[in-house]
Amino acid sequence: MESNLLTAEELAAALRAGETTSEDVTDAAITRIEQHDEAINAICVPDFERARAAARGADRARARGEDRPLLGIPVTVKESYDVAGLPTTWGMPLHRHYVPAEDAVQVSRLKAAGAVVLGKTNVPLGLQDVQSFNEIYGTTNNPWDHRRTPGGSSGGSAAALASGFGALSIGSDIGGSLRTPAHFCGVYAHKPTLGLAASRGMVPPQGPAYPAESDLAVVGPMARTARDLTLLLDVMAGPDPLTLGAAYDLTLPPARHERLGDFRVLVLDEHPLIPTGSAVRAGVHRVADALVEGGARVERHSPLLPDLTEAAMLYTHLLFASSAARFPAEAYGRLRTQAHGLGADDQSLDAARLRGTVSSHRDWMEANNGRERHRHGWRQLFAEFDAVVCPVTPTPAFPHDHDPDPMKRRIDIDGVEYPYLDQLVWAGVATMPGLPATAVPAGRSPEGLPVGVQLIGPMFEDRTPLRLAELLEQRIGGFEAPR
Repeated sequence: MESNLLTAEELAAALRAGETTSEDVTDAAITRIEQHDEAINAICVPDFERARAAARGADRARARGEDRPLLGIPVTVKESYDVAGLPTTWGMPLHRHYVPAEDAVQVSRLKAAGAVVLGKTNVPLGLQDVQSFNEIYGTTNNPWDHRRTPGGSSGGSAAALASGFGALSIGSDIGGSLRTPAHFCGVYAHKPTLGLAASRGMVPPQGPAYPAESDLAVVGPMARTARDLTLLLDVMAGPDPLTLGAAYDLTLPPARHERLGDFRVLVLDEHPLIPTGSAVRAGVHRVADALVEGGARVERHSPLLPDLTEAAMLYTHLLFASSAARFPAEAYGRLRTQAHGLGADDQSLDAARLRGTVSSHRDWMEANNGRERHRHGWRQLFAEFDAVVCPVTPTPAFPHDHDPDPMKRRIDIDGVEYPYLDQLVWAGVATMPGLPATAVPAGRSPEGLPVGVQLIGPMFEDRTPLRLAELLEQRIGGFEAPR
């Protein structure tokens, strides 16, 4: 396999053994980007000169006997992270010239671990889409089919990994923004437990980089193998040194099991609010079969599972309450008027989105109490199971759809159209209660598109779904490079 498709673990071993240098590996990555990224458009802000300088510095450090977790390994960073000297726009034309003076805390951790930052990857406008396009940087294409989206909002990172543009990347997730691109592009991603990894400096442009943690949203790793996810999570995990980090050190518990045969897994392939497409259902079944063949205890139903309909409504309320917090007063007023016109019997997801957008603090507190009930339900479920396997979205990657009004878009599920935003309900299964979830490849659709699933684990037991991901990778395979 060419060096650009080696895992971070393989690159680290080759660098330690003196079989290659960071300068050579970085030059190879830059050459590949220059040759192939015009068609993909994953790297929206290259930083090649500083990357070459960092690679030379890594080689000098290794010659002095230093050895850090990512020393000399080329990586990419989602555009939404502050990187000193590079623009942070979140795809918003108003901020195309904004350049922060300091690195985000996660970028600082990457550099402290020795990583070589190649540049930044593309995102949707304001990070608020299941695709990755904006007026500043254009459209990122899926490496498997350029007519389709790589997902969003960490779509540029997933497309970069699938294309061999760096061994690792970091993204963020509130609506599946790590997991959906991984599923669409055939790579791996991990949505950590809420609050596990500090997010300072992953903030809308020109906003102060305070150490406040956003509700629902997390930052997390992306890679081409499950083991690389763990390697990168260990670099990223830990509280912000400006807040909880002043008093606490992080110690994640080990995975519950090391052998596949010891795992107890609940497998879900149906959601009450949206059907699962045949290609994704086949991927879930492929994983379930591998678990059974490996000796795991697999169940398809459990009375302990929190109600998925209620969970989706709570998630939608909390998600849109968070997203609308910065809406202009005039727009907020219009939406408030629309919400007041809803009938009490309208319990659709569209209604939940609108109500959440204009919810009061009292409304939010009620929704948050509902979230705590669900968290307790998940604790009870994880006393009987170690992980839950379920879809990331109902379909593989879909064709680009740039209608400016997402409420008018539709998603095609086996020939039937459904509201575009309804596909988020599967992401919310883990996001609403703040659970860790690892997206893993699970084969390909009949059209040759990647299909993934997510492995949801107990809160703050992130190593459990990550270990299960490693064991599944050994059984059903993992990343394949697009041809």
